[in-house]
Amino acid sequence: MEWKNIFRGLLMGASDIIPGVSGGTIAVVLGIYDRLIEAINGFFSKDWKKHMGFLLPLGIGIVTVIFALANVIEWLFEHFPGPTQFGFLGLILGVIPFLLKKSDAKNTFKMQHLFLLIVGTGLVASMVFFHTGESDPVTSFSTMTYVWLFISGFIASSAMILPGISGSFLLLVLGAYTTIISAVKNLDLPVIMVVGVGIVLGIIVMSKIIHFFLKHYEIATFAVVTGMVLGSVVVIFPGWPVELAGLLLSITTFAIGLLVAYLLGKVEYS
Repeated sequence: MEWKNIFRGLLMGASDIIPGVSGGTIAVVLGIYDRLIEAINGFFSKDWKKHMGFLLPLGIGIVTVIFALANVIEWLFEHFPGPTQFGFLGLILGVIPFLLKKSDAKNTFKMQHLFLLIVGTGLVASMVFFHTGESDPVTSFSTMTYVWLFISGFIASSAMILPGISGSFLLLVLGAYTTIISAVKNLDLPVIMVVGVGIVLGIIVMSKIIHFFLKHYEIATFAVVTGMVLGSVVVIFPGWPVELAGLLLSITTFAIGLLVAYLLGKVEYS
């Protein structure tokens, strides 16, 4: 068991709660993205025990932070959205050099790879123009409501595993975010189970697609992934604070994010 994956899972789970931040991006930051995809795909193979040793502590961390910190992260996002987002901006920007180094972009990227990087950036950055469908939590549930929640979980989890595309943001677009967060806080097991099944199936399906491209078009996939991470900066950027105190706090959290990215990069990518 790779128990340090619990810590990695805590970071991924925290990011998945925040609209605009992608768990896939944090997996890239932590240097485990390609290994995560391989482990999910290998879970049903003869080497399932090895992959279980990687995924189980990661899953424990993700689930723990979602249930334990749902209220805290929601409070931070509600009262300090700017500084919180600036912290993630620093984290994301700080890891770009390590990501380019891992893909050996200086020697492997050709014109077509730069084009794919730009496409990946534009694809994610364009999400900033989508109107979020945030609404009050649903309190009356029918069969169609559960079907809607299942589909929402499936679509959002497919995005969660893609760097730069936030699953929580898609849940806002689909109008399911507040209902699911409310269910987590109130331990509404039927809703949690339905959404959970959708999430698991979505992750399995999308990971198989990504695994195929990583196996057959590794450099091109890295180019798109790098572009997606860059594009997420546009989505997350909350605008410059008007007040001096807010500006100083945002600069501080941005610097902390950069420092954390540097330290993680030295550990995970070296």
